[in-house]
Order: sequence, then structure tokens, then C-alpha cells
Amino acid sequence: MLLDAASLYFRAYYGVPESVKAPDGTPVNAVRGFLDMVSTLVTRFEPGGVVACLDLDWRPAWRVELIPSYKAHRVVAEAVPGPDGVWPEETPDTLTPQVPVLLDVLAALGIPAFGVPGYEADDVIGTLATSPPPGFTGVEVVTGDRDLFQLVDDDRAVRVLYTGRGVAKLEILDDAAVRGKYGVPAAQYADLAVLRGDPSDGLPGVAGIGEKTAAGLMSRFGSVDGLLAALDAGDAQLSAGQGARLTAAREYLAAAPAVVRVARDLPVPAFDATIPRAPADEAALLALAERWGLASPIRRIVDALAG
Repeated sequence: MLLDAASLYFRAYYGVPESVKAPDGTPVNAVRGFLDMVSTLVTRFEPGGVVACLDLDWRPAWRVELIPSYKAHRVVAEAVPGPDGVWPEETPDTLTPQVPVLLDVLAALGIPAFGVPGYEADDVIGTLATSPPPGFTGVEVVTGDRDLFQLVDDDRAVRVLYTGRGVAKLEILDDAAVRGKYGVPAAQYADLAVLRGDPSDGLPGVAGIGEKTAAGLMSRFGSVDGLLAALDAGDAQLSAGQGARLTAAREYLAAAPAVVRVARDLPVPAFDATIPRAPADEAALLALAERWGLASPIRRIVDALAG
């Protein structure tokens, strides 16, 4: 089970009231909500291993170079990249301090949590979903990000547990489910997203081409590369209007696929994905539970992992 950590703790932050606080009054709603979501998921799906995947760079420079508008609306106003090249992201003031607390709890539990410099959590997930650790024969990706639908692969037993409407209304997506929602197989989802665009990521898409038209073009031409080849060849299957729109967006279409498609070959650190049946550091976990008023959610996740 691969957790899109930021996706989950943002959802937890907005889903659990800020009135949930530590003894000193510090909000811990995101931590509590995250732990409870993972407890529910582990209990329901009984994975043999779990990894929390992190954004070490939520807006990588190489993606911005290709598409300057990529996630630009999420950058803190008038900000510049830090010394490590990472852009500051607009994050609620009371969420930011909770992330280190969450990472401390995960470490004490024994759940690996890591990212790769210069890449997003999506890329870490893409790498681990493509090449799972030895002994694992399937992957479940837990995320609220539709971009990761591209990883669904029935042959390799990769599916997405989509949290767009919350864990209680979880959608389990295999290839048939992706086809049913979008009219294309999961392998074509990234290219469909390129054509359709995605305002949440600052991707403009091709003007005048919506989701249904994009699905039809993917069905006929297979990929953005195939579509551009057909455009160059003057393929009669493209209407004059479609040809004009695609020609106008030619520069975007040349760059966007590399932005939307997740990396699948990152050098991830060594880790043990096997689910921790007992805490890695029980003393540290007890101290965290007391310090942050997290005894109940920590007890629940310990029981879920042991179960």
C-alpha cells in the first residue's frame, strides 16, 4: 500500500476540526485524521506492507521549465525558490507544523516515509508501483490525485484507492473502472489529461478539446505522439477544426506529456516495506502520544498494523 502522504494529510486537515488539539493547544487535526485514515485502510485491505511517499519537491524545476504554468497558482505570492530550489507552497499556517509530528509518529511506528530530491510523491509512487519490493505481487495506491490513475495496471495488480470523496466513500479503480469513467484505458489516462488539461495543476490543455473529445482522439490515435503524427500526415480522421486547435497547441503538446507522466525509475532509498506488526520505537511512540494528545489514534493504528 503506497500512501500519497500530502494528499492524505491535506484531506485530514480539512476533514477533522481544528478543535482537535494537543495538551498545549497546538492543532493536531491533520495528524489524527491521517492516522485514522491509515488505520481504516490497513484494517480493510490488509496489505503486507505500507509506505508513505513524500513530496520533497512539489513543483520540480524541470517540470516548470517545460510548462511554466505548472502549479503556479499554488506558489506563495511573490515567492522565489529556496536554497534547495524548492518553491514555497501555499499551506495553512496550522498544517505546516503538523507534518514533522506526523513523520515522527510514522518513524516510531516503523512505517517508511521518504521522497526523492527534485521529484514529487507521484514519481516515488510511480517508481514503487512499477517495481515493487521483492516479495510483493501487487500494489494499492492511496491518493486523491487523479494523475495517478495512469498507474492502474491489471496485469501487474496495480489499482488506485481514490479518496476524492473521503475514505468512507473510497473508489477502487482497476482498468475497467478507469475506462468506465473516462472512456480510455488507464495506460492512456495521462495523455487524455494532457489534451483535456487540469486547472488544479495549471495545465491549460488544448482549447476546445474537452474530456469526451480527448477520449475519442485517444481511441483513434493511441497517444499524443500518435495524434501529432496524424496531424503532420494530414490524417482525414481529424476534422479541420480539430487540426487547427491541435496545431495552435503544438508547442504545449510537445512538452506536456513529460510533465503529466510520472517518473518510474527513481533511485529510491533502501527501506523495509513489510508492515510493522509492533512499533519500531515503543518508547518514542508513547512519548509522542502523550506530548501531542494522540493516544487514541496511535492505539488504533498500532492495533490495525498488528491485526
